[in-house]
Amino acid sequence: MNLTLKIWRQKGPQDKGQMVEYKVTDISEHMSFLEMMDVLNESLVAKDEVPIAFDHDCREGICGMCSLHINGEPHGPDRGITTCQLHMRTFKDGDTIYIEPWRAKAFPVIKDLIVDRMAFERIQQAGGYISVNTSGNTQDANAIPISKHNADLSMDAAACIGCGACVASCKNSSAMLFVSAKVSQFALLPQGKIEAADRVRNMVKQMDEEGFGNCTNTGACEVECPKGISLENIARMNREYLKASII
Repeated sequence: MNLTLKIWRQKGPQDKGQMVEYKVTDISEHMSFLEMMDVLNESLVAKDEVPIAFDHDCREGICGMCSLHINGEPHGPDRGITTCQLHMRTFKDGDTIYIEPWRAKAFPVIKDLIVDRMAFERIQQAGGYISVNTSGNTQDANAIPISKHNADLSMDAAACIGCGACVASCKNSSAMLFVSAKVSQFALLPQGKIEAADRVRNMVKQMDEEGFGNCTNTGACEVECPKGISLENIARMNREYLKASII
């Protein structure tokens, strides 16, 4: 498989950046997308050229670091996967593939395809925790009755890996799907009730301060989310925020 790659190259936040064209040949359809990127970088290093910087870690669809905008879609044209789970059999011989970083004011480019997603970390630090009584009179979490329905919804929300595909797919660069998932995973459980009001207020406030936009109600975030996080979480967060506002 021979391909033309048009890749965003940017030296840093102060550089305007530009699309640069590369050719790759003899790419196997069984390669993952990141393996194809490795082949390209190996060829660049062999020619004493600067390799393309891109983020990756587990390559198992767990960490979400491999976040790339591929042909205009976060994580590429497949569904329910991260970039590292995308395989070259999705493309055809002779295709031109456009590869870019996430596009969001709150995700500044560090270099090439790597963006700074610490905004997500700061949002979680603002309220993504629970209080636990450690005085010696603690109750085992497994002994607290929780309905299976709520437990399942909480686990579904906790599946969010914070990759930022929701932000990259939204025309307003909204982080509401991410924030609502983190709010929901605690709001549905007894352990999360103690800080419920402070949590949603603080996390929404931090989200706004980071420069993320508001929800567009188009549903693009749910479609592009590799873990299928539901829009119902945004509705739940809005209810939690309303309750917290009138307390």
